[in-house]
Parts: sequence; C-alpha cells; structure tokens
Amino acid sequence: MREIDAALGLSGDWTETGQGSLPSCFAVSDLASASVAAVGEGVAALLAALGGDVPKVAVNRRLASLWFSFSIAPQGWELPPAWDDLAGDYRAADGWIKLHTNAPHHRAAAIRALGCEETREAVAHAAARWSAAELETAVVTEGGVAAEMRSIEAWGRHPQGSAANSEPLVTWEAPRAAKIRDWGGTPERPLKGLRVLDLTRILAGPVATRALAGFGADVLRIDPVDWEEPSLAPDVTLGKRCARLDLRSPEGQARFAELLAGADLFVNGYRPDALEKLGLGAEWRASVAPQVMEIRLCAYGWTGPWALRRGYDSLVQMSAGIAEAGMGWSGAGKPTPLPVQALDHATGYLMAGAALAALRDAVAGRGLRNARLSLARTAALLAQYPADARGGFVPAGEAEFSAEPEATHWGPARRLLPPLVLSGVPMRWDRPACDLGSSAPAW
Repeated sequence: MREIDAALGLSGDWTETGQGSLPSCFAVSDLASASVAAVGEGVAALLAALGGDVPKVAVNRRLASLWFSFSIAPQGWELPPAWDDLAGDYRAADGWIKLHTNAPHHRAAAIRALGCEETREAVAHAAARWSAAELETAVVTEGGVAAEMRSIEAWGRHPQGSAANSEPLVTWEAPRAAKIRDWGGTPERPLKGLRVLDLTRILAGPVATRALAGFGADVLRIDPVDWEEPSLAPDVTLGKRCARLDLRSPEGQARFAELLAGADLFVNGYRPDALEKLGLGAEWRASVAPQVMEIRLCAYGWTGPWALRRGYDSLVQMSAGIAEAGMGWSGAGKPTPLPVQALDHATGYLMAGAALAALRDAVAGRGLRNARLSLARTAALLAQYPADARGGFVPAGEAEFSAEPEATHWGPARRLLPPLVLSGVPMRWDRPACDLGSSAPAW
C-alpha cells in the first residue's frame, strides 16, 4: 500500500513477520501491517532527523491483525457488551440500514424518527416501512446516526463519496514558520516528554494516541463530564492519563486553553465544527497555542455535503460499499462488514504516522504542519485491495500475550505483545489502562 508511504513521506523500508489474514473480501491484514508500519517508519525517520541511529522496523502481521480487534484479555472480569440492544442492521423497504444507538442521545433520535417503541421488534417493524435513504435522512435530521447500505459504485456516484474519494489520504496544511521545542526524548524513548493533548473518542483517535504513548509520549485525554466508553476504555487508554473538562463552561475553556498552550501536539477527533460552535475554533487555537501541531479526524471526509455529519466505522462501512461487497462475497444475504473495525484502527495508526511525520519535519526545520484524515478516505484506500481470505485465522494464543499482568483500573489483564519491533526502541507503555476522568486536567 504505497499510498501510505507517499502520504507520509516514508521510504517503505520495513519487513513483515508472522502469517495469516483476517477473513474478508478485502486485504484487511495487509492494511493492518501497512498502517502499523507507518508508525514504526515514522519513529525511525524522527530518530534520523534528531541525528540518532536509525532502527530497523519490523511488523508482525498476525499481531497487527489482532490489535485491530482487542488488545486486552481481562483476567477474572469481563468487558461490557460493545453494542446497545437496538444497534444493528435492519431491512428497509428497499434495502438495508444500520442504526448506531450506543449513545443514549443517538438511541433517542432513532426512536423519534421511527416513532415506535424501544424494542428491537418494534424498530424492525417500523424500519421496514421506510426506504433506506429516507430513514437515514430522518434519523440524521433528529440528531442521530444511521447509514443506508450502498455499493462501492453507488458511493462513488454519491456527492459525498465522490468528494471523499477525491481527497488525499492525508491532507497537509501549509507549514508555519516556527520551531518546535526540545521535548527531551531519548534514543530509546524518542517521544518521552512530548505533550499530546487528546480530544478523541471511539475509536480511531484513541488508537492514534495509544500508539504515540507506546514510544513515551505524555498523552492527556480529555472527555466531557458525562462521557463513558465502558467497553473500549480498557483497550484504548493504555499509556495515557484521562481527565474531564466541561468545555461549555468558562472555567473548562480556560483550563483547556492552559492545557493547549502547554502541548506539543493536539489530536482532535470531534466533528469539524464542534469546537467552532464552542468558540474554540481553529483561529482561537492558533492564537492560544501557535506552536501546537494538530492532527484532526472526521468520519465522512472534509469536503462534500456530509463533511459535518456524525459517523462511525460501522456506518462508513455501510455507506462506502464495504458491507455490501462483503454480503456478496460471503453469500450471507445481509450486510457483512469487515471482521474488525479496520477503518478506525488503520486511520488511528495513520494519524499517529502523520503526527510523527509532522514532528520529523519540524525537527528538520521545515516548519510546523497540521494534518487531516478521515474514515471515508481510508475506506477508499482499502476498497482498492480486494482479497479472498476465508478462515484459518485463529484467536490469540497464550504466547501472544505479555507474561506480566497489567494492573488496569478494572482488574488484572493480559495485553497482546506489541505488533511493532524497532531495534533498540521498544514499543511499551508506562501506564496501565485507566478509567476516564481518573486524573486531573494538568500537565
């Protein structure tokens, strides 16, 4: 997947170990290896810019694929269910639609649009009376999230699909003539002392900042006072500190400004207009922290009529034709998504790769750059690589987990071994997974 190297200015000089492919009609394990490699190559290029030895980079294909699912195995406790009882695929009058109802306000929006009781049977009965496109519009109008199942061809003809597919894999803003501070990294922990302000949630953004933490970055994640991710926090808060702020309050905004002014990187996964609506838009951030480089994420792309639409990996898979292609490949007669949320995970590693590329260029005196990525553009990348991997990928075995248990907030757990090996630069995490809001909002 040379497009990744071209987008990030990388050489493609890495080796792959391990075997196996996740079952799919797309090359999901190839994408896993290539996106994880972008992080390893990024670390190597940064070390070269810093004048250090350049480590060799190897990616374990099987471990990279496993990390695209869950990296954690609880010991004596269980992760809560990942999905709300109403979430899922429903037959419409003319096709299929996915309703994403994990957040209470998204669940309420779907029920308002459908005008039915909050049971799966009632939702199925009501959805069957709608065309998929009309129900998608109705749910979105109510403030919810939903996606009609389209084919790859139909998505390419759709105004949003055409716009997203035409964007670069990584959109780089023009460099700013400024210098980055010396954060004090070491050859073994190149990101040690680097301050990363993390304003992301489910799931790509947290994957990105988890990867940066694996090489020593000081990641401070900020969540709203009422936000929870019970099924994901144990997996993605590894290596981070997690705090809460009310960004709607003057006090919360003032503290956020202080944190941003003290950061080196700002990783933002909120919708493109979310911070603007709070008065914390791009111009405000540039005035408060002109030295901070930003890596931003959205779901459906940065141009086109849906640029501000809420979205998640599972919805983008429906919109962009991935679930429809999987249905034809599997013969299942229903939407068949990827075996993992590969758009989230791959985009997360690409975001981390973009952060490292920005750091590399800043250290080399080429100015400070911001970058933008989207799930829909990563979907377009994957759609270029059809495959026919049918089974044979077994779950993680005992030897693929760390020998020492991780003392998470919820109890002991085993963590998968890192998917990246850099000679002399171990990928490891200095903090166990923690609960959201468990730290103070301070550097």
